[in-house]
Amino acid sequence: MVELKTDTALDGMRVAGRVVADALAAARSAAAPGVRLTDLDEAAHAVLREAGATSPFLGYRPSFAPTPFPAVLCTSVNDAIVHGIPNGYRLRDGDLVSIDCGAVVDGWAGDAATSFTVGTARPADRDLMDTTRRALEAGIAAAVAGARIGDIAHAIGSIGRAAGYGIPEDFGGHGIGRAMHEDPPVPNDGRPGRGLVLRPGLAIAIEPMFLAGGSNHYATDPDGWTLRTSDGSRAAHFEHTVAVTDEGPRVLTLP
Repeated sequence: MVELKTDTALDGMRVAGRVVADALAAARSAAAPGVRLTDLDEAAHAVLREAGATSPFLGYRPSFAPTPFPAVLCTSVNDAIVHGIPNGYRLRDGDLVSIDCGAVVDGWAGDAATSFTVGTARPADRDLMDTTRRALEAGIAAAVAGARIGDIAHAIGSIGRAAGYGIPEDFGGHGIGRAMHEDPPVPNDGRPGRGLVLRPGLAIAIEPMFLAGGSNHYATDPDGWTLRTSDGSRAAHFEHTVAVTDEGPRVLTLP
């Protein structure tokens, strides 16, 4: 069931979204060669604790997962696409890192992700991140009242396909509100004019993830969580929580 949020509810989600933005910024600021992924997680966790927020990631266990997720941050490095578990890996110069974080404040959730390079960026990684970010912006621009979910999917997918990147078919965006994952699903590729009509009050997480090698295929690590490109190529992931309003898209996870 798709729940349309009131203006008051969206304001509550904006509070949670700002906490998410601050947590991502803290984790990114902590990233440097030699820093452990667990250090990034702790930086994000400290922001949540200070804000009185809880994490929808910590302890989350969907049907595909063998164990509950053990952290507040997903840290996906290089060929990891999404859902990477923070561990003792020490970041190296040139690593491409995608971090994903959520927060719940007073019963309302926010969810966002960003990608960046540690130290010196490879030109190909810059192109991958720039294109994925541009696809997110296009998806947000398509989230207008009267449009359809397929218009968002097409806006994202057409940019990724034109650049020759792969798009994992089974993972994409989602509704969000009282829970981190709600209806409707928001694919990262599709045909325009199809799917649910977007109505004011709909809140969705839009999150393109592109694979540099051009293949859509991925594999799951033994941890049951981390998704990796099947060809070993690098991946990028950007995400914002967005509300459909009469005035246009409202991004809820900006600083």
